[in-house]
Amino acid sequence: MATINDNYLKLKAGYLFPEIGRRVSAFAEANPNAQIIRLGIGDVTEPLPQACRAAMIKAVEEMGDRHTFRGYGPEQGYAWLREKIATHDFQSRGCEIDASEVFISDGSKCDCGNILDIFGSNNSIAVTDPVYPVYVDTNVMAGHTGEANEAGEYGGLVYLPVTAENNFTAEIPAQKVDLIYLCFPNNPTGAIASKTHLQAWVDYARTNGSIIFFDAAYKAFISDPDIPHSIYEIDGARECAIEFRSFSKNAGFTGTRCAFTVVPKTLTAKAADGSDVDLWKLWNRRQSTKFNGVSYIVQRGAEAVYSDEGQAQTQALVSFYMENARIIREQLSAAGLEVYGGVNAPYVWVKTPHALTSWEFFDKLLHTVNVVGTPGSGFGAAGEGYFRISAFNSRENVEEAMARITDKFSI
Repeated sequence: MATINDNYLKLKAGYLFPEIGRRVSAFAEANPNAQIIRLGIGDVTEPLPQACRAAMIKAVEEMGDRHTFRGYGPEQGYAWLREKIATHDFQSRGCEIDASEVFISDGSKCDCGNILDIFGSNNSIAVTDPVYPVYVDTNVMAGHTGEANEAGEYGGLVYLPVTAENNFTAEIPAQKVDLIYLCFPNNPTGAIASKTHLQAWVDYARTNGSIIFFDAAYKAFISDPDIPHSIYEIDGARECAIEFRSFSKNAGFTGTRCAFTVVPKTLTAKAADGSDVDLWKLWNRRQSTKFNGVSYIVQRGAEAVYSDEGQAQTQALVSFYMENARIIREQLSAAGLEVYGGVNAPYVWVKTPHALTSWEFFDKLLHTVNVVGTPGSGFGAAGEGYFRISAFNSRENVEEAMARITDKFSI
């Protein structure tokens, strides 16, 4: 008889966002007239930039002509897109990243999990707490953890609390860890990392032979010129870091799917016999075997992001969502809530009032004012007592949601 991967049985009852969906669906079914506003999942609402749409339409037309039709593309992504990324996103900021080190994919979420394919099962792993659940759950699925305790913490993982008490700083662990997940600007707290802080992490990683998985999916929302946009702005990062990026939030590609991962050719890890192995070669082999690449049409749309028109249009999208974040941050603060983030990131991290748990506050907001957010406990034990509000929505919905909370909800 066929057997299953028992590691899946260690996962908590449900992935955070499906559980939110279940509760919201149950409420909507019981209250069909309720006008629910969803500020939970970080999905974008505004249309794709016109430059991207025009490029995709042109690409579709090319696919209808035998002379310009394209079948399978390179698994690593088309060279013209990789070169644009290397030039605009990295070299323009002084980062020594070559186009060949950029791998196009269908999502940074996918890559954050898939990257584990090239690493062994005996690595010690550090995650911030609260944390983007994908980092933890994919390690559980891969068999890198023990069981979860009552707080939802898995044995075998090193948790680094990120709270108001430590100014939402990911503190360097006292012990040696092999793989480190860092996300800045941070999801869910909206915190940022200074160059000094990232340098400390890079120094730690190089000293201990560790690899940093740096998720920079929200780098476009940084407005402070002193905050690094890439881990590769930090001296030594090419020897210890893999970076994940996405077009989902800055260009609205959540439904179109395009992202990329940077694996420097200077990056190595140890084989079982103690020899050094190039991680670029392993990732290239993995992608060539398990991935057929992102569609030509979508990659042409992503390329258009780097045109003059695309840069202006994506910046307009970013500014739109950050104005939403400002409204949320200021309105909730005025209502008496303790809020963080929402300045260099599209998320506002809220301290739940009256000692309510995260899920109690979720239910209270849903049932009282029909507004949906994300319980902080779903991001880890240190997220208990907090709540994430997303700026990814229409202006009308954001203003209406804030009006309901400030006018009708007793803080």
